[in-house]
Amino acid sequence: MNLIIDVGNTSIKLAVFDLGKLIGKVVGDIGDFDMMVAQVLKSYPKIDQAIVSSVGKLKTSHIESLKNKITVLELSHKLKLPFMNLYATPKTLGVDRIALVSASVKQFPDNNVLIIDAGTCITYDFINKKNEYLGGAISPGIRLRYRTLNNLTANLPLLNTQLPEDILGNSTQSSIHSGVVFGVLKEIDGVIDEYVKKYSHLTVILTGGDTKFLSNQLKNSIFAHSNFLLEGLNFILEYNSQ
Repeated sequence: MNLIIDVGNTSIKLAVFDLGKLIGKVVGDIGDFDMMVAQVLKSYPKIDQAIVSSVGKLKTSHIESLKNKITVLELSHKLKLPFMNLYATPKTLGVDRIALVSASVKQFPDNNVLIIDAGTCITYDFINKKNEYLGGAISPGIRLRYRTLNNLTANLPLLNTQLPEDILGNSTQSSIHSGVVFGVLKEIDGVIDEYVKKYSHLTVILTGGDTKFLSNQLKNSIFAHSNFLLEGLNFILEYNSQ
């Protein structure tokens, strides 16, 4: 039984997999790491190994404490990966992106796949049917765009995410919603269109915290999968345990 630990920019996710299936998941703050891990290990005493993927601020002491309980694998570019990494700077490729690409290899082998992770940032990652990871793109996510408008201007308010009623904003608030949300939607659809022109038979995956909000608004056909990254981490753990 595997424990999957995904430490993001704002939260931490703990997932439990048994025989390749997700059987439990909890989400919380990074500061509650020790408590969350203790609860999960108590609830699932058959857990014998874990993988940690951290793009956030997880202390070394947290990982060392976990290593005293079970076998722990820390995700990095140095691990054995199920794809050929042709990124020009492989050392700088984020562990979250590594996990997403690994998930695509498991679920869509021998396919051209574009993985879009809509979270704090929106990342685009492409792997071709030859199992070669070629790269992608990074842009600001929805909440980051709202916060940036508020932080870097004198008079624009910080708004909650809201689907605009119309492309034409007739107030400051509706104009912000239109600019942010339609901007993201048009960006994602535009990126997909460009990949479709270049690569035939393209499979597109949408995942991340804003998956539910965005999935029904895009014009392109996609597979929406909120747990795609967690499944990729589990695959990497199993791949390195063989």
